[in-house]
Amino acid sequence: MTDETPICSAKGCRVAAVWVLAWNNPKIHTPERRKTWLACEEHREHLSQFLGVRGFLKDVVPFGEWEARNAADGDAGSGAGSGA
Repeated sequence: MTDETPICSAKGCRVAAVWVLAWNNPKIHTPERRKTWLACEEHREHLSQFLGVRGFLKDVVPFGEWEARNAADGDAGSGAGSGA
């Protein structure tokens, strides 16, 4: 891993992330706003369930696909971030 390697957002996990979980809290975010958590294979389901039961989860996308979408949109500076 390098300093540029995306890391899973699960508490205490230091494994490389391979998934982006796009979410928003409708009570505080506009409908088009997307916050992101990153997930490794092991924590994807757990983090997805955590967001899903709250009605926050909007999309689960492979990290490479998310990066390609952002690059295509000219939005490379606002890639996925951690914060679980």
